[in-house]
Amino acid sequence: MTLREEQEEFEKQTLSPFAAKSAETKGRLLPEEKCDIRTEFQRDKDRIIYSKAFRRLKHKTQVFIAPEGDHYRTRLTHTLEVSQIARTVARALHLNEDLTEAISLGHDLGHTPFGHIGEKILDELYDEGFKHNEQSLRVVDVLENLNLTWETRDGIINHSGANMAKTLEGQIVKFADRIAYVNHDIDDAKRAGLIHDSDLPEHCVKLLGATSSERINSMVLDIIEHSKDKNIISMSDEIYKAMWDLREFMFDKVYLASRAKTEEVKAGSVIKWLYYYFLENTLELPEEFKNMLLRCGQHRVICDYIAGMTDHYAIRKFQELFMPGEGV
Repeated sequence: MTLREEQEEFEKQTLSPFAAKSAETKGRLLPEEKCDIRTEFQRDKDRIIYSKAFRRLKHKTQVFIAPEGDHYRTRLTHTLEVSQIARTVARALHLNEDLTEAISLGHDLGHTPFGHIGEKILDELYDEGFKHNEQSLRVVDVLENLNLTWETRDGIINHSGANMAKTLEGQIVKFADRIAYVNHDIDDAKRAGLIHDSDLPEHCVKLLGATSSERINSMVLDIIEHSKDKNIISMSDEIYKAMWDLREFMFDKVYLASRAKTEEVKAGSVIKWLYYYFLENTLELPEEFKNMLLRCGQHRVICDYIAGMTDHYAIRKFQELFMPGEGV
């Protein structure tokens, strides 16, 4: 018996009947010989960690565009916090922690530079529309050809939007994503002086807790309590509403109506200028993207190229193309 087979047997003996078992995966887009050491979901996790798109997350905006401080969240730190929360829930419910981690690590690979404003602008420019969860799946399927399992891919595409993941592990990540960003965005907004503890909705603080740690703990415990021995992941109505009220508070006070968004108009303009420039100058695309033009189409390839940029790279490329150089 190989090490992988031992782990697969361990999953069958110890995980919940509702857990996704790596030995029972629905498979990959392209068949592959199995690894003697790692399960299929462990291989997914490793492939995501070693991908270029994963490394670029460290230079992609979460909320604050090009923040001066070193402690503001990026897409990478957000991803790691989602993974930590999701793994905690999965372990408590005896679900597949490896699958949960793989989905968590891959869920935001398709995010654009400059946070949601980048996604919004590409969605307006591209006739077929642009959603970061769909782009995340495109990253692992096409742009990096990671050939992940069906279960991981399902969790990635369904981590946002109206659809629900088919596995409980994928459903956990959807909740963990919300729990993570609501709480760490509050932390970052406080650090920036945009809000204070006294501004938070009183009923949310009373129910969930006064600190980020307390709030996350309250939400995690609630999910575990209401999902144990069930074939669905859920929260109590009371806790879910409090989490959603905090989210609405952040939209009103930070996401849409604060100086945190003062750079969004500029960032959106950078995306637009780059998009229109490469529509007229496709020969200046990197070779790997030029090779995709006939197969995928001009607009699709330009979306892929821009969505993959980090904030810093997008700004440098804009300066290179549209700003006069030294000595001119």
